[in-house]
Amino acid sequence: MALMASSRTPVRRRQRSTRVTVAVSLLAVAVVAVVSSLPSQSALWIGIASVVALGLASGALRLMWTEVLQSRRENAADRAAAAAAYRNLFSKRAAEHAEFTAAMTDRLAQAHLAARELEGLIVQHETRAQRAESKLVTETEAHVETKERVRQLEQALIALQADDSVVDLVAWDEQVQKSGQKKAARALKQA
Repeated sequence: MALMASSRTPVRRRQRSTRVTVAVSLLAVAVVAVVSSLPSQSALWIGIASVVALGLASGALRLMWTEVLQSRRENAADRAAAAAAYRNLFSKRAAEHAEFTAAMTDRLAQAHLAARELEGLIVQHETRAQRAESKLVTETEAHVETKERVRQLEQALIALQADDSVVDLVAWDEQVQKSGQKKAARALKQA
């Protein structure tokens, strides 16, 4: 199970250096020297083994201290490299973001411009439609008036043919004048 867990995740652990191995070996020799001098129960041999053990322990301590300092330097260098990589990545992403923002701003401005142009066209076409509609209404009214005038003239013609009465002619003339005044009033309204 531990093997599977280690195969899934990358290993960040550093390999043990030879300094650590030498330091552990020195401590092992010191322990062997002290333990081997104990059965002799001689103060000289125990003293010599103790001095040798002290020297070996201080050598091992010095090696371990050097290893710790080197490990710290390597870790600091790794962190600095990671920070530089992140800084480069951040500047790259910032440039990409600025480029994307500029492109989207440009596209948005073009979309707004196109929308404004389309709104202008809609207003223009609505105005044209209103003018055409008012013109159609005016022409329809003129057509109705013309039909009414034709009908009046036909009636007047029939009346003239049937009766040459002066009274009918005067009434017809008054109607013509009234319709002429209505046309003039409409023309003034339209202008």
